[in-house]
Amino acid sequence: MTPSTPTAPSAPAAGSLTRSQRLDRLPFTRRHGRLLGASGIGWALDAMDVGLISFVIAALSVHWELSKADGSLIASAGFAGMAIGASVGGLLADRLGRRFVFALTLLVYGLATGASALAMGVGALIVLRFVVGLGLGAELPVASTLMSEFAPARIRGRVIVWLEAFWALGWILAAVIGTFVAASGPTGWRWALAVGLVPAVYSLVIRLGMPESVRFLEKQGRHEEAERVVRGFEDAAGVASPTHASAPADGTEDDSGRVAADEVGAIPAADQVAASGGIWSRPLRARTAGLWAVWFCINLSYYGAFIWIPTLLVDRGFDLTRSFTFTLIITLAQIPGYAVAAWLIEVLGRRWTLTVFLAGSALAATAYGLADSEATIIAAGCALSFFNLGAWGALYAIGPELYPTRVRGTGTGAAAAFGRIASMLAPFLVPVLLVAGGQWLVFTVFGLAFALAAAAAFTLPEQRGKALAE
Repeated sequence: MTPSTPTAPSAPAAGSLTRSQRLDRLPFTRRHGRLLGASGIGWALDAMDVGLISFVIAALSVHWELSKADGSLIASAGFAGMAIGASVGGLLADRLGRRFVFALTLLVYGLATGASALAMGVGALIVLRFVVGLGLGAELPVASTLMSEFAPARIRGRVIVWLEAFWALGWILAAVIGTFVAASGPTGWRWALAVGLVPAVYSLVIRLGMPESVRFLEKQGRHEEAERVVRGFEDAAGVASPTHASAPADGTEDDSGRVAADEVGAIPAADQVAASGGIWSRPLRARTAGLWAVWFCINLSYYGAFIWIPTLLVDRGFDLTRSFTFTLIITLAQIPGYAVAAWLIEVLGRRWTLTVFLAGSALAATAYGLADSEATIIAAGCALSFFNLGAWGALYAIGPELYPTRVRGTGTGAAAAFGRIASMLAPFLVPVLLVAGGQWLVFTVFGLAFALAAAAAFTLPEQRGKALAE
């Protein structure tokens, strides 16, 4: 699916605009759609890998008699790699470019996932999952940053939610592979992981076919290359390009004809000041703290729940195939969650959409913990999928908008890295909570974490319709 395409508003002559403003004024075109599709496929492949490991752990608990402690180590090793990858990937993206790092991360985790299919013991699987995590953790914030820097300002939030919606497609694919491949026999999990080689091949497509961020190119002084990229998008939209190269994105050569704030959103003064500082500078520290809190709480609850749901269903007495089928049904509810979030994010705004979906996630998690029949398990699980993944879409939309270009990759990557600490803890927390109070306690704790995330989300500044800070 693609975002709705509004009519391009009238604007001053193109020569009076910076390249960033020229991109912001464009309608959503097929060129944007190709970029969204290319980024989204990478995103879906990431989700497929993360989802597959939950089915692999459940399968190994049957075929290898894998303990919950070993299952926790396998899951947490991947999240440890994701924490490091998110932080390092963001830094590299601000220095080497979004496109290069995006392709590199796909290559790393694709090769490591394929190698995981050959693991002969738990130790080897843990090491390989860590390497997989390095690639996965770096890819997600880099992809959202790249897409944010190309999406027209009027629908930027919606575009990023649709990018995040590819996560649902990846999880559905993981559920299908888990149900029909991983559950097929003692070696089914190996064939499931072997599919992970696909991202390694796709990384070549990404490297050759995607444009580099215009804002990054400008910061690197590569103005001719940046101009070619912008003109390509203008040609796709049927918008005339200026007869001379426009000013850099920082506006140093653009002192006339600035576009009106009601046509391409004005950059808040605080964001202009923040461009000279880091993510913990005075203008940015409050939003960084709020964003980190949301990332931590949503990671704790999401990965704690969804990594363990197939195994917890087996614990409730369902066989492997039935538990995987239930998980597939629950996963399908992610798609309408993304669709509603994509609509609301440009109607209610980023902050309210994120807050509402996190609050819904808190209620759904509590209901899942109380579910005691097939019907209530599926209904509560679908509600949890709907609200939780809608919240993820809004979170990825708001993150890159909070920072200026110079630290945008760093800011989104650092928040993701902090969140991965929670995802490392979650797999170990679940067995402890199960012993202490059963599945009711597990999902009550996750509900409380979602509620805290909702409170933190409401502290973030509203960025709907505003231009990205340079």
